[in-house]
Amino acid sequence: MQKNKLIIGISGGTGSGKTRFTKELIERCDSNDIVCISQDSYYKDLSHISYEERCNVNFDSPNSIDFNELKNDIQSLINNKTTNIPLYSFKRHKRLNETLSVEPKPIIIIEGIFAFHDARIRNLINCKVYVDTPADIRILRRAKRDINKRDRSIESIFSQYINTVKPMHEKFIEPTINYADIIVKDGGKNRMAIEVIKNKLLPMIKSEING
Repeated sequence: MQKNKLIIGISGGTGSGKTRFTKELIERCDSNDIVCISQDSYYKDLSHISYEERCNVNFDSPNSIDFNELKNDIQSLINNKTTNIPLYSFKRHKRLNETLSVEPKPIIIIEGIFAFHDARIRNLINCKVYVDTPADIRILRRAKRDINKRDRSIESIFSQYINTVKPMHEKFIEPTINYADIIVKDGGKNRMAIEVIKNKLLPMIKSEING
């Protein structure tokens, strides 16, 4: 475990409610003590290929994530160094030229479908939370998000779900539930789980970290 840093990992399938759960947890804790890193920021830069080619990339595979960069940025925050987080456009499937400057905080949250996939990152995490939501709810949430925020058609969404989202979830994401310290049902709606994590689990881990 990392001295004086509490590192929380929040994972689960696409549309499981990870982001809402993360926001609810931050709101119930002292947000001034928390920095959140989204794994979505670390999709590999594909600006060197055409938009049409980028549209055919399997973004539901862990191979699409730059885990080296993610691990290095987490390590910088652990070492109390400011780091520049990449910004990613899901509409254009490429990174933006801008970055986000992030200051180190006592609590670091890492959120994403592959938060527990890479052992180097998984081993940095003190508390692993897996948000477990039924597949039918997840696909409906993903469809709503992709239509409203990413200008996707319903046909492309369901084609992607059948061809990559579902098989990649079953192969790479669902098995990582076995690494979880706590499994949460209903995502951000599970207020009881949030309160238990805030009032019971996190203080216990903080005490262990700080000796």
